[in-house]
Amino acid sequence: MASVYDFTVKTLQGREVSLGDYKGKVLLIVNTASKCGFTPQYEGLEALYKKYKDRGFEILGFPSNQFAGQEPGSAGEISQFCKINYGVTFQLFEKNDVRGENAQPLYKYLTSALGFKGFDLSDPSAKFLSDYITKNCPDFLEGDSIKWNFTKFLIDREGRPVERFESPITPEKIAPEIEKLL
Repeated sequence: MASVYDFTVKTLQGREVSLGDYKGKVLLIVNTASKCGFTPQYEGLEALYKKYKDRGFEILGFPSNQFAGQEPGSAGEISQFCKINYGVTFQLFEKNDVRGENAQPLYKYLTSALGFKGFDLSDPSAKFLSDYITKNCPDFLEGDSIKWNFTKFLIDREGRPVERFESPITPEKIAPEIEKLL
């Protein structure tokens, strides 16, 4: 696979979409959850989307229930939660695995293209998350897989992954990197 454009995924409503439909846009691909300590990042993601969408920016949200069961809802429940609580208007996709043997192919590609570089332990939420994973699911720290909800991948206009941001990195902190690509 040469780019994210080579993948086909399903929307939360079950419609199949080729990521090739996003050619020429800057993308932020995020695995999401409704009952996570990082769930308030939906607000920051929506703010980024509104700020940059007219300049060729899209956010693609991929709900996953792989991290402490923090996305238990149905497609309808996820959609309603995101709209009512955070006013989400960016595209959400079908709930799926983002790590492990059954990870969807897009996420296997993203994690092989951009590996895990560790958490910034000077950030209190990153230290908390690192300690939690170390204690409760240490195998999550192995390799380049997704470590938790709200891992973000920045994709350039050619469909190439250019940067990975771990869960504690807020959408606001990513804005300068998005602007460089717009």
